[in-house]
Amino acid sequence: MRFLFIALLFVAAPGLCANDYAFPINNPFLATVVGTPEPLRAELPDKARLKIRRLSRADWEMPEAMWFSERLEYSYRMQRGPAPMIFLIAGTGGFHNTGKNLPLLKAFFQAGFHVVGITSPTHSQFVVAASTTGVPGHQKNDAEDIYRVMQQIRDDIGQQDRVTGYHMAGYSLGATNAGFVAELDSRKKVFNFDRVLMINPPVSIYSSISKLDRMLQNIPGGMDNFGLFFNNVVQAITGAYKQSSTVEFSPDLVFEAFKDNPPTTEELGALIGIAFRLASSALIFTADQRTDFGFIKPSNVHLTRNTSLGEFGQVAVRVGFTDYYHEFFWPFYEPQYPDESRDSFVRLHSLYAIEDYLKGAQNIAVFHNRDDVILAAGEIDFFPEVFGDRATIFPNGGHLGNLEYSYNMAKIVGYFK
Repeated sequence: MRFLFIALLFVAAPGLCANDYAFPINNPFLATVVGTPEPLRAELPDKARLKIRRLSRADWEMPEAMWFSERLEYSYRMQRGPAPMIFLIAGTGGFHNTGKNLPLLKAFFQAGFHVVGITSPTHSQFVVAASTTGVPGHQKNDAEDIYRVMQQIRDDIGQQDRVTGYHMAGYSLGATNAGFVAELDSRKKVFNFDRVLMINPPVSIYSSISKLDRMLQNIPGGMDNFGLFFNNVVQAITGAYKQSSTVEFSPDLVFEAFKDNPPTTEELGALIGIAFRLASSALIFTADQRTDFGFIKPSNVHLTRNTSLGEFGQVAVRVGFTDYYHEFFWPFYEPQYPDESRDSFVRLHSLYAIEDYLKGAQNIAVFHNRDDVILAAGEIDFFPEVFGDRATIFPNGGHLGNLEYSYNMAKIVGYFK
């Protein structure tokens, strides 16, 4: 019934015929929040039966208050016989086996691949246990961290005689990570990835985070009502969290809380902004603890296992992605880049920095949506210009709203098959 209701409200755009792309939601903000209606989702096994393991503790000092994140988890499942292995990198704030990662891992395993789920370098656990700098967002550093983690996972799983080759995929920020990891591997040649798929990546991370921050301006009544709107969202998230024992916090959890009862069109943008603000607040506060930078937590304050973090959380949620860039990220890295300005440093962490590599990398493809809400005007043109016929641009779907659509999932799996 919910699908019929949505389909009636958001019918396909004029000019589409039966043989054209038929994802039914044309409002990109709604698509981002509610995702694919269940009747149109790819059929996947109910239980993934993924195995979860933890890597050895890192050799740097851990923040005492983050004791629960001192070892990095990953998920995996091996086929009975020889098969290629796919590494899958989660998007912003994403955990290795929840959110968008889980259906992709299921689909890849069902198609005959060994699968490995990797947590986003922007997730608190990765920041604590696997980030060498403790300040995520630096794409080359993050790629080196992910690359090292991949090698640790490969050795931890063992059974390399059953792995016939390596692939990699990522979505959203994880797709950007995958591009930088692939570029690194083209020089290091540890995995020699046969195929890499980037799903809905940002072109410029800075322009995307700026757009996400501006979405909060859609809060009814303006930013003066941030507290009330935020509290309502938190209450809805709490309800969704209690109903699932497997849900790890990420923007996906916010969308899960509202997908059956989406807010008004005016509020959809604000909800997406809040979802990513919650993810950014977690990574910023964790990075501040790792480095003792003094951005949110005063540098002379020591947090213990028993310290209440509520007040720090209230401050962190008021800090946007762009605040993080200008007041923490850039000042932290500036001494290492004396020849860069605050503005030129932005480009180093965008796909423009590896554009020449992507143009010539025939083993890399991209899937994207023309109406993706995290892209700035005109940025979608980057992909056909750089990837040529290796770029597949769907007409609608918002940001990953059509990921579980049966047609999309078949295309994703088919690319690797």
